[in-house]
Amino acid sequence: MLLVPGGASDAEVFRRLADELAAGHRVVTYDPRGISRSALGAPPPEPWLGTQADDASRLLGHLARDDEPVRVFGSCAGGLIALELLVRDPHRIRLAVAHEPPAMGLLPDAVRHAAFFDEVYATYRRDGVPAAMERLCAVFGGRPAPDLPEAADNSEFFLSHVMRPSVRCVPDVTALAALADRVVPAGGRDSRTHTVHRPAAVLARRLGRELVEFPGGHSGYAKYPAPFAARLAALLTDAPCAS
Repeated sequence: MLLVPGGASDAEVFRRLADELAAGHRVVTYDPRGISRSALGAPPPEPWLGTQADDASRLLGHLARDDEPVRVFGSCAGGLIALELLVRDPHRIRLAVAHEPPAMGLLPDAVRHAAFFDEVYATYRRDGVPAAMERLCAVFGGRPAPDLPEAADNSEFFLSHVMRPSVRCVPDVTALAALADRVVPAGGRDSRTHTVHRPAAVLARRLGRELVEFPGGHSGYAKYPAPFAARLAALLTDAPCAS
């Protein structure tokens, strides 16, 4: 079971969830490129999604046999990586759970959302990190971003190198449709009215899949690790077997 953090988060946000899942699964997580203990001395290479998916794929190649099935859970931008891994390697990836991936390009008002994130970036450049993060609250129902157990504050790297590239990523819906039984679009029960929840709902409709709700909001895995793990474990049990 590979857990892929999103946004400014690192492996620490999944520590309690991983502990819960480890009773029945081999669990792996990591700090994405440029985040916390995976620090860079230069801007990350482009494209963002291709680079992140390559990193995750190499990690799996290092840790798992070629014939060993993998389930992936990705939160926020990590959900985009989970979907990309499935499209790239459907023989290895048995299930991709994408929890509120910020694929704003799926929305009918995608242009407006792209402009909003450009405004957040401009705010960061002009007024600094706190002002930009406050502006970003709009996609989370106007509430401040939750205080997560991260190893380091990666807000500046997120605003500089992750936010705009990730929200511009649009999943390959055609490729995913051929693998729809292995895709789980998911969202938080407490964030269902938030903008960040909307892309998962649209993806579910386009794939003819049920939108699976998890406890809590956008980061429910950190606040409610035990019930969140139970919901996720049930999905893993029902995942398709190797063909």
